[in-house]
Amino acid sequence: MLREKRACNKRFIPLLSGFLRKTNNGFSVADMKLAFLINNYYPYGGLEKNFLRIARACLDRGHVVTVFTMSWQGERPVDLEVVLVPTSGLTNHGRSQAFAKQLGKHRHAEGYDLIVGFNRLPGLNLYYAADVCYVLDMARRRGFWARFTARYRTYAGFEKAVFAKESATRIMYLSEAEKKNYIRVYNTPEERFVYLPPGIDRERIRAELRPEIRRRTREECGVGDGQFMLIMIGSDFARKGVARAIVALGALPREVREQTRLYVIGKGEAQKMARLAAGAGVRDRVHFLGTRSDVPRFLAGADLLLHPAVTENTGNAILEAMVAGLPVLATEICGYSFHVTKAAAGCLVPEPFAQQEMNRILGGMLRPAELKAWGENAYAYADREDLYSRPQAAVRIIEETAARKKRGVSR
Repeated sequence: MLREKRACNKRFIPLLSGFLRKTNNGFSVADMKLAFLINNYYPYGGLEKNFLRIARACLDRGHVVTVFTMSWQGERPVDLEVVLVPTSGLTNHGRSQAFAKQLGKHRHAEGYDLIVGFNRLPGLNLYYAADVCYVLDMARRRGFWARFTARYRTYAGFEKAVFAKESATRIMYLSEAEKKNYIRVYNTPEERFVYLPPGIDRERIRAELRPEIRRRTREECGVGDGQFMLIMIGSDFARKGVARAIVALGALPREVREQTRLYVIGKGEAQKMARLAAGAGVRDRVHFLGTRSDVPRFLAGADLLLHPAVTENTGNAILEAMVAGLPVLATEICGYSFHVTKAAAGCLVPEPFAQQEMNRILGGMLRPAELKAWGENAYAYADREDLYSRPQAAVRIIEETAARKKRGVSR
């Protein structure tokens, strides 16, 4: 069984008593001790899925991985040690501050070869950059006054600790656009960035691409022949653009709207979005399915993926749909939106976003012949492009970074 350590004052201090100590027998990429830091683990998030796949790839290479986190939901791999770090605070940023403080308190005496962060935190050797630039995003969405809040100061400070010019943290980046944003804001040296390809699980998705699964899924969802089944995948409904999708659905011509249903998979403010759907006259056409472990069968059953995100570093759902041969309607701001254009696998809503433009594009896409052609293009593109090797690439970067650290190379 998993040896879970619930850290308390007496037991936590020895565990974090020296992140930077060398191993007694010298460095070896075959038996590294790695500390993975993630604020919280939730089994359905894109970041969390990638974190776990990278951790498993490291375990497969013979490395020892210890995860430090504030909370863990769901099943844990039996060979992955999880340390629950005690924190307190009334707000998310307050708890994040307490988490960083606990991690940093005894960092100089622990026996880890490398500290890998999946959230922005001080003191990382390597950071998995899954988030958009916080400073730019807040300036765009919240404006000038947001920078005076404690929340802003906390998260902007964590981001600066990773990306500042004087920092030694290496960065595994996923999106070229976000890399440029970070360099523009922090003047981060180019050589500290290392590209990570996508990490879609092709076998899991394509195992469900069978006619009987498509038929069964559509029957269970009440979607008949000749009707359109639209899906959205992702938590944080406001950021993923669920409201935009609902409004666009309500704006469809009546005869098309009555033959179209939208299914939203993920965690978010479903009641708020349901009220919006009622106001748009499509309450009976929008269905919230919550978090699910059987997403591939919905990819098999659907006719179109909607991903009109407000802000999105990458957008794994876009590539998951393409691997399934499902056409995509996404916003241009998504880091992975260029794959849709490159594959001729659907349409993009340009920036700056205009709801009326999205309404027009969605209405023009709901034609069976066009959907079929876009889906075939998506499937073929997913066969010829590397959308899958992220865990293996991450392990190589982790091992290389540990070797550089051993040699005393700071960047």
